[in-house]
Amino acid sequence: MKSTGIVRHIDELGRIVVPKEMRKKMDIASSDPVEIYVEGDKIILTKYHPCCNFCGSEDDVLNFKGKKICRACLEEIKLTK
Repeated sequence: MKSTGIVRHIDELGRIVVPKEMRKKMDIASSDPVEIYVEGDKIILTKYHPCCNFCGSEDDVLNFKGKKICRACLEEIKLTK
């Protein structure tokens, strides 16, 4: 992991500001969702990309009863009935 040298403080509500330069570099707009991971003692933020719960594809993903599924997996499930 590469250090940026940028330090930010967490405010009273637990928020931090991601610098504009970083958001621009990572193509994250102000309203884009981000996903939060924990790895050991690290907190990792990534731009959220919905993906299929079955195959992991990010292409043509639908929301079905709160779960993400791509059209290809949906068609495969239909064929197994």
